[in-house]
Amino acid sequence: MVAAALYDQAGRVLIAQRPPGKHMAGRWEFPGGKVRRHETESAALARELREELGVDVTAARPFMRLTHSYDDRDVELSLWIIEQFTGTPASLDAQQLKWVPPAQLPDEDILEADQPFVAELLDLAAPL
Repeated sequence: MVAAALYDQAGRVLIAQRPPGKHMAGRWEFPGGKVRRHETESAALARELREELGVDVTAARPFMRLTHSYDDRDVELSLWIIEQFTGTPASLDAQQLKWVPPAQLPDEDILEADQPFVAELLDLAAPL
């Protein structure tokens, strides 16, 4: 799975709420999704952000990779820093979106798998 740290001009990070019917619905996460067979992580990230948010990634870099075990599944997750994108993020996949200052991310109900990303992003300057 791939996830994105997408920043706005104010340095806030975009998070998405998992929609009803999905695993852990109602919790917050970094936007992204599954890597398809024979797809690179960067291609998957660009596809997912285009499908979910309507933005085109023009520059991104891998930031952090982790594995997390939930009671019912294991996930391998790669967080990418989106350095440049075109378009305005909008909810195209029935999820709620919100921009959050990095310092306030720990106050959000973010999925356990994304928690280590939150801790690392607190010390990272936004790529504005």
